[in-house]
Amino acid sequence: MIKRLVDLFPLWVILFAVVGLVDPSIMGGWKSVIVPGLGVIMLGMGMTLTFEDITRIVKDPKGIFIGFVLQFSIMPLVGFILSLIFGFSPQLLLGMVLVGSSPGGTASNVITYLANGDVALSVSMTTFNTLLAPIMTPFLTYILAGHWVPVPVWAMFKSILVIIILPVTVGLFLRYFFPKVTKSVNMIFPLISVFTIALLVGIIVSLNRGRILEAGLIVAGAVVLHNLTGFLLGYWGSAVFIKDMKQRRTVSIEVGMQNSGLAMALAIKHFTAIAALPSAFFSVWHNISGPILATVWRRK
Repeated sequence: MIKRLVDLFPLWVILFAVVGLVDPSIMGGWKSVIVPGLGVIMLGMGMTLTFEDITRIVKDPKGIFIGFVLQFSIMPLVGFILSLIFGFSPQLLLGMVLVGSSPGGTASNVITYLANGDVALSVSMTTFNTLLAPIMTPFLTYILAGHWVPVPVWAMFKSILVIIILPVTVGLFLRYFFPKVTKSVNMIFPLISVFTIALLVGIIVSLNRGRILEAGLIVAGAVVLHNLTGFLLGYWGSAVFIKDMKQRRTVSIEVGMQNSGLAMALAIKHFTAIAALPSAFFSVWHNISGPILATVWRRK
């Protein structure tokens, strides 16, 4: 039953988004839930990790390093370039850069499995990029968007430590010291994560209802191009250095699928609700495009 509900992730995200668009009063006042909600999700991610996932980064660094370079170069730059092409306002440009500068999301691990990719590499890449996010995300956001919008680099650094690194670390140690308990909890945590992300998207949509009705299709189109370009350039870029097909697929998925929840939380905490709009659209779209890509590759 739980697996079926989790598999319907895109449906729940779309449903909450529609509710937020039709009646903003239902979730519009829940803005304060966004940051702690993401912390809960990251705690769940931490409880899926082991110390072997950490040490694997040292043992097999090539694929992880290639994924890191592509992740934090392709997605921020593509987000920036698309914003200029579409003529976005400074806040929307910031939002595109912010979601592009975020690490890969945990959904990429599931999509990699479905695509017959290298799951171990995917988990290691997500872990490594997440651990470096406190440095990379604020720095890249400042470099690419700081000319248009003041970017509080130090405050963002501290926020990512609290929102991401702390709960992931706590989850990691909980699994190490209480393996039986975390094994039971991990059975329901994916469902908690699914509905939490769906709720966050609904809140962002509620806060941006007017903007969505005015220019929602344009922003959605830019987000779709952002995600698909990440998949494409992630695959081509990795093909230059990696021969193994499974690892190419893995890097492509990791590059194209972002931790949009982190981008939403940072946008709300340090900027504006408008800046969170691209990441809200990203949450909906990459959970549609990812399974489609996985299905195509699995059949091949």
